Amino acid sequence: MALWIFAVVFGFVLADSQAHAQTDPQPPLLGLAEKQSSSHENQPTFLPAGEDPENRLLTPFMKHVALDQKQFWTAPFHLHREDARLLLPFAAFTGALFAGDSWISRQVPVSQVHRSVILSNYLTYSFIGVTGASYLWGHFVHNDRLRETGLLAGEAAFNSVATAYLLKAVTQRPRPFQDNGNGTFFQGGSSFPSEHAAIAWSVASVVAHEYPGRLTELAAYGLASAVTVTRVTGKQHFASDAVIGSALGWYFARQIYRAHHDPELGGAGWGNFDVGSDIGEKVRNPENMGSPYVPIDSWVYPAFNRLIALGAVQSADLGIRPWTRMECARLLEEAREQLGDDADRDSEAEKTYHALAEEFADETRGQNGEENLGVHLESVYTRLMGISGSPLRDGYHFGETITNDYGRPYGAGFNNVTGVSGYADTGPFFYYFRGEYQHAPGVPSDSPYTLQAIANADLTLPIPNAIPSYDRFRIVEGAFGFNFHNLQMSVGKQGWWLGPGDSGPLLLSNNAESFLMLKLDNISPYRVPLLSDVLGPIRTEYFLGQLSGTQFELNGTTLLGPGNIKPQPFVDGFKISFKPTSNLEIGMGATAMFAGPGLPFTLPNFIKTFYSHTNEGPTVTGNNPAKRASAADVSYRVPHLRDWLTFYCDSLAVDEVSPIGSSRPVLNPGIYMPQLPKLHKFELRAEGIHEPLYSGFAPGFVYYGLRRYRSGYTNDGQLLGNWIGRAGRGGQAWLTYSSSPRNKFELGYRVQEVSTRFIGGGRSVDYSARAEKMVTREFGVSGFLQYEQWNFPLLVPGRQTDFTTSFQLTFYPTRQSNKHK
Repeated sequence: MALWIFAVVFGFVLADSQAHAQTDPQPPLLGLAEKQSSSHENQPTFLPAGEDPENRLLTPFMKHVALDQKQFWTAPFHLHREDARLLLPFAAFTGALFAGDSWISRQVPVSQVHRSVILSNYLTYSFIGVTGASYLWGHFVHNDRLRETGLLAGEAAFNSVATAYLLKAVTQRPRPFQDNGNGTFFQGGSSFPSEHAAIAWSVASVVAHEYPGRLTELAAYGLASAVTVTRVTGKQHFASDAVIGSALGWYFARQIYRAHHDPELGGAGWGNFDVGSDIGEKVRNPENMGSPYVPIDSWVYPAFNRLIALGAVQSADLGIRPWTRMECARLLEEAREQLGDDADRDSEAEKTYHALAEEFADETRGQNGEENLGVHLESVYTRLMGISGSPLRDGYHFGETITNDYGRPYGAGFNNVTGVSGYADTGPFFYYFRGEYQHAPGVPSDSPYTLQAIANADLTLPIPNAIPSYDRFRIVEGAFGFNFHNLQMSVGKQGWWLGPGDSGPLLLSNNAESFLMLKLDNISPYRVPLLSDVLGPIRTEYFLGQLSGTQFELNGTTLLGPGNIKPQPFVDGFKISFKPTSNLEIGMGATAMFAGPGLPFTLPNFIKTFYSHTNEGPTVTGNNPAKRASAADVSYRVPHLRDWLTFYCDSLAVDEVSPIGSSRPVLNPGIYMPQLPKLHKFELRAEGIHEPLYSGFAPGFVYYGLRRYRSGYTNDGQLLGNWIGRAGRGGQAWLTYSSSPRNKFELGYRVQEVSTRFIGGGRSVDYSARAEKMVTREFGVSGFLQYEQWNFPLLVPGRQTDFTTSFQLTFYPTRQSNKHK
């Protein structure tokens, strides 16, 4: 390492001497001083801005460190909207890394770990050695520039490491080789962020600006990047830990160099975050504006449902949700044209329109060509929920007391979720984040008799199914992406709702926890020549992601499990929707589970998921290349009752091209009345679900139960589709009174029956009441009561009951965007 340090320091001295020998120093230094002075103009006033650098050890150094820390921790209070141009893409990128940390870490070959650890340590110690050697050698040979390089690099490294260790103490994230590699925060650990990466980027950034040049920058940043990568491949840190650590080092180097660098010594200037803005009153194309998706559980969708059913919105696709905020603004412009300027402001359609128009005011300005640039705090919320009695927790075999709730844990006793959501957009990019603390009591395991019966139904082995108590922070949704001509690509954890009803689509819903995915989405309807002349505008989506929680898998004729199967299966799918008329919507879609042990994710295997349903090879019985589910849905506003009645139906078939024409489809028909005759403030919706029993298979085996993936069509054990589960039938109905679009009272009824031929059968009935009230413009409260009766003899003999109460308080920041402040 001594030779490496000597070589680097000698290179700096040589570069410095060559620069002085080849040029007349005075004119360039004067020009550089003027340039550097301008680069300090926007520096916070509590930092010395290059006028008197005082780059000395002891008292000046400690004073600078205190000011550096003050600047770092108060920086969020000094942000400007232009900063979003840089901060938003970085936040989006790191957010995606957080969502994929565990998966990325699992891809690192074991053979790379030891080698990476040695290399990252060697490079980091080398950076530290370069810092000290630069200062000392510069002091001895009276080279002020080299001495300043060592001092500023040391100051940046000291600040970034101090900040990293403070964040480690607060976040307590286990390293990838601890806690099963889950990367959950607040579990006791020191992974977040990486101090090695912070040191490397602190030193490299200062060196690259003190001695600008292609070769110096390539060497400095290249070696720093090597430290970042090897901390991940050495399984010492998750990818987000290393990236955040690198950003800390770069940030402190930037601030310290700009504040304390003496421009008369040479070196390059370091500009501001502002990368410039559009000039003049340029009209921007909304088709190229990135926009976050509206969460599936938002009040926005019931409001739009009502506008659609009342005929005010005619181009929306109910079978493909979520929608982006920009798409919602486009639909509102359509509604304004349909309603007209002379519409009755007291009508339900007008009141609903105005509530939505307030929500999407910024996006409406974007539709008119204004710039989309801002960071928004969407909501801060807490939900307190108590459950007495014995709730149902296993929808794959029996039923669920709480459905369509992003897979949040719950149990008898006190439950809580407290979270925050926000989004940002700049030009074609967007970022969305919702994270929350979740608490739920533990759930004991079923009896050995029950476990054996479940294993018999699944053709697996009996394993305890106790659920531990939860106290964790969880990313509910977190995604970033960009948009080009209304084709939006996004990566992250995202919710889905691929069907027209409210009880839960058969293909994909938010009943289970969202999973990490890549999504391609035509966010607005478009026309295809000739085809659209018959079928009308088209909207399409495609996704590819990886599931978790699979416990059993059939690899050929060998049953794998119990245990966490590696690798976990992937799932991909698509949905396409047509609007032949303003009253008719037709949708078709499919998903496929594939890959896993013995069936690697290769291009040929991936392509087979789109067409193949058969076993292959003489010894791979049951080793399907994919398990496909296909869906079709239709929604129709009855012409003579167009403001009163909408009929829709969702359907699903397994291992068939389409449910249309199938002899064994699952059906979920429904009706929706946006207002009742003479009672315009009331809405009524009712849906029924039926899964037929197929004589060729055991009950519960065909649809959400699968051949190869014995843990079923689930993510972390919860159904990806409708809550009705296997071998079941039932229905759900709601009667809603709305005093305004955001103040409602709703009565609900839900019933489920499971065939007696499937693990003894059973029945559950729920009666519920829900109220939502906006107390002020920013604060909303909601309450929920549910009484449930159920009887599944295999679980517990006799009828059981449970009672659920919940209260939620939500803060919605003012609708005025910060980008107009």
